[in-house]
Amino acid sequence: MYNPSAAGGSANSLSGSRLFVYEVEGLRQNQETDKMEYPIRRSGSIFMTVSYARMNQEMQRITRMGGRIVSIRPLDVNGTAATNGSSALKAEPQASTSAQPKQQSKPMTQAKEKAKSNVPVNLYRPKDPFVGKCISNEKLVAEGGIGEVQHITFDLSGGDLHYLEGQSIGIIPDGTDDKGKPHKLRLYSIGSTRHGDKLDDKTVSLCVRQLEYKHPETGEVVKGVCSTFLCNLEPGADVKITGPVGKEMLLPDDPEANIIMMATGTGIAPFRAYLWRMFKDDERDLNPDYQFNGFAWLIFGIPTTPNILYKEELEEIQERYPDNFKLTYAISREQQNPEGGRMYIQHRVAEHADAIWTMVKQEKTHVYICGLKGMEDGIDEAMSAAAAKENVVWKDYQRSIKERWHVETY
Repeated sequence: MYNPSAAGGSANSLSGSRLFVYEVEGLRQNQETDKMEYPIRRSGSIFMTVSYARMNQEMQRITRMGGRIVSIRPLDVNGTAATNGSSALKAEPQASTSAQPKQQSKPMTQAKEKAKSNVPVNLYRPKDPFVGKCISNEKLVAEGGIGEVQHITFDLSGGDLHYLEGQSIGIIPDGTDDKGKPHKLRLYSIGSTRHGDKLDDKTVSLCVRQLEYKHPETGEVVKGVCSTFLCNLEPGADVKITGPVGKEMLLPDDPEANIIMMATGTGIAPFRAYLWRMFKDDERDLNPDYQFNGFAWLIFGIPTTPNILYKEELEEIQERYPDNFKLTYAISREQQNPEGGRMYIQHRVAEHADAIWTMVKQEKTHVYICGLKGMEDGIDEAMSAAAAKENVVWKDYQRSIKERWHVETY
């Protein structure tokens, strides 16, 4: 997949000692609230300090008490709000929404783990790229499909270009631009595991769509420079490669994690790498410390059945691991949404929004979105509807789980 902005932080979990402030309205006096240590007001907001480990439980408790969560924000802890990761709530009984807790907030930051401290980044830069060789260039779109997509594998022998699942590499196409300067690099999401398709740590693979569009003024069909270069590569051809880059789409180390993947088209690339790492026998043999036993769910949007990239691989995994992998297609030109229009990925997410929301509330769940930027609004709309059933403001909750909600769209 072409990826114009592969960058960001690692996919690490927050520690249980992280604190958040809930602004809550509408709590009513009842047997449950009578047990609290502060008065319940008929209007205004109550501010509660909640540990990360108890966020889901407190959301449910607040709902039972008739409350509505107005906002959630991280708390800058200086030792007075909680100690040693305590999960006890501390209320700030304020009379109006203008009142704020005394503690100062700070932007969300990502937790750091030793496992993610050695992520390879920019081992090769544009001024001194690694020169690899094309090993194979295979067609992915079946007969009758729309467009051209290729699975391209490069030999990395003789260099030190290594990477992790979820990262990207840069490709510098041969030739020069209309000003006589070398072409600028394009970033593509890696479609193979760290061991490569041959499992020998000597290859990297990409999933590339031939870009074609009409010039807005002349109407002439224009082909993308780098995608054309890659899709036309012959085995044995040299390729200038940079990178790897990116930390936003890295998998968590926890083999019990839930992994929800939402992809359109060539956005499947990083998810192919994830699924190989999770389920392929030979790959699992190479990773004794990572034996995936969680639950993976891929929601994949494509225009037609022949456009289902890696179809045989995906359906084989689904058949072999029905308890650990769920595969859901949104085939826009063959399936209809409830309104009678085309079935896009956001419609599938809306269809399963309650189940996704239930999973997202679990701290071990990570969500990855990769592909066309246009799907984000529809996904957010579906998740907002599901969260609202529990009086949760989705956008606020989404910000509170940014370390588990990973997006790479273009």
